[in-house]
Amino acid sequence: MAGALGATSSARTPEELEALFEDALIQGDSMMLSTLFEPGATLVTGNAPPAHGSEAIACLALVTWGGDHPYVADPRHVVVARDIALIVAEQGINVVHRDCDGAWRYAIVLQTEGDSNEQETDADGHESHTTCARSG
Repeated sequence: MAGALGATSSARTPEELEALFEDALIQGDSMMLSTLFEPGATLVTGNAPPAHGSEAIACLALVTWGGDHPYVADPRHVVVARDIALIVAEQGINVVHRDCDGAWRYAIVLQTEGDSNEQETDADGHESHTTCARSG
């Protein structure tokens, strides 16, 4: 399915947007990731500072879900009201918006996957931060 969805970065449903997000992360494609977010979007994950804007979000997403911590698209509930949708998954809550071109894009992504280890660390008095280096 990655090939079929990966060929375009225009999601026609909120569920397809989730699948495109997973595919872009698997492929490590920051350019495709950037197209899945509105320009003023926000990503909040774990204890990392929120990322704002599609480029910063793509960078943080690749750092967060690379290696041993893959993102799995698993929308449990999708509630649509006109051009806005709320996606509830086991690992977080996302707010998406349908643009005038009909494509769905993320406006707010709040992910909690992986917080349990960071919360244990925080309980021990240590802070955990994620950094993202810009690639040229």
